[in-house]
Amino acid sequence: MSEFKNFHLSNDILKAIEKLGYINPSPVQEKVIPFVLENRDIIVKSQTGSGKTAAFSIPICNEIEIEETNPQVLVLTPTRELAVQIKEEISNIGRFKRIRCAAIYGKQPMEVQKRELKQRVHVVVGTPGRTMDHIERKTLNLEKVKYLVIDEADEMLNMGFIDQVESIIKVVPKKRVTMLFSATMSEKIEDLCDRYIRNAEKIDINPEAITVKKINEECYEMAENEKLNILNNIIYTKRPDKCILFCNTRDKVDELVKNMKKQGFCTRGLHGGMEQKDRLEVIESYKRDEIQFLVATDVAARGIHIEDVTHVINYDVPVEKENYVHRIGRTGRAGNEGTAITFVSPYNKRLLEEIEQYLGYMIPKKEIPSHEEVKKGEQIFKDSLKNKPKAKAIKKTKINEEITKIYINAGKKKKIRPGDIVGSMLKIEGIDVEDIGIIDIQDGFSYVDILGGKGKNVLKAAENMKIKGKSVRIQKAVK
Repeated sequence: MSEFKNFHLSNDILKAIEKLGYINPSPVQEKVIPFVLENRDIIVKSQTGSGKTAAFSIPICNEIEIEETNPQVLVLTPTRELAVQIKEEISNIGRFKRIRCAAIYGKQPMEVQKRELKQRVHVVVGTPGRTMDHIERKTLNLEKVKYLVIDEADEMLNMGFIDQVESIIKVVPKKRVTMLFSATMSEKIEDLCDRYIRNAEKIDINPEAITVKKINEECYEMAENEKLNILNNIIYTKRPDKCILFCNTRDKVDELVKNMKKQGFCTRGLHGGMEQKDRLEVIESYKRDEIQFLVATDVAARGIHIEDVTHVINYDVPVEKENYVHRIGRTGRAGNEGTAITFVSPYNKRLLEEIEQYLGYMIPKKEIPSHEEVKKGEQIFKDSLKNKPKAKAIKKTKINEEITKIYINAGKKKKIRPGDIVGSMLKIEGIDVEDIGIIDIQDGFSYVDILGGKGKNVLKAAENMKIKGKSVRIQKAVK
């Protein structure tokens, strides 16, 4: 198995991926990274959970020219959640290289995004609709874009975004590297590739199976009104560490969350009717293991990339057969094993048959657990909750260990520029250019990342700090 250092990546990138816990490249990373470093177009067919975000993020971050002020990378992705997660991944990988990444998506004020895009931004991750809005308003400058990434192409097609994607492709510079990633390759996506990604290297990861072999699939037949009781039985006998339950509607999500909370399960819901900040807060809590059971609609099937989900339960059979694959792909990720359970009521049998026909195999039908199994399992489950470890830190925490974010009470209104801040910081004993990370200047204040554990040097000198000859207040930024 190869190692990341064999790709001849810069020390800043190698340091970041080591702190993020990457050990060896996954198959998709092993194949994609060399082609991107050679500026080759690629078309990648790869299942969700294969590590493809890092596959394009690592080489792109390696090749970005840090002094360029306009975006050099545009990543198109179908959902808000995925845009935020990709932004976080790229920001983490590029942290020590000082790469700035912005996410643009609907339901967030345009003014906030316009303000961010006016600053130096190296990478923009956006949903097609909002990206098109910024292009039309001339608030997103694409002149310097060298890399175009079309992520989850099949999902963008399913959500009706493919025309917008095509419109964006037409306005990105023709001299660029184009990367398309998709779990499936429909005729429409192949047509898109034929027109815009010629002479591309085609990479097919795990082509012989639609679903991941590390996922144990089961289904249980029951009446609709039995689902809640049987869910309790399944939880007590399977005892999932971390579980996502899928429902077909928002109302069903809310109803199931309410009922599970009554039963004492640590549960939160996730669906498109929630405010964006609430959705992101739920996902972060779930990542930190503060939530054991996440109940979601299909909006989350492509929007959550979490490696340690042990079980997926289809409380409702998905209406679209492709969504079955997307849902169960939330488990069995990053080489782990997982279990996918589907509840089938009599009027859902036809949907299940369509899914099985699509998969090319029958999903094993299981007997509902006996009363004795449930009683025994319930006690084990409740005992395990008493010994549950504390909520874990998410993987970016290690990267942030030696980075201190500094707040300065001066910004654009006082005509502060990055060079002014750098000049003042360099007067502090022990601070070099390499210790100063991303500088974010807002209207009335600024943030500066201080690297290498040198934040204490800056805070110690804060009382006497001046920028452009004027005294400023400097303190550790509050999260």
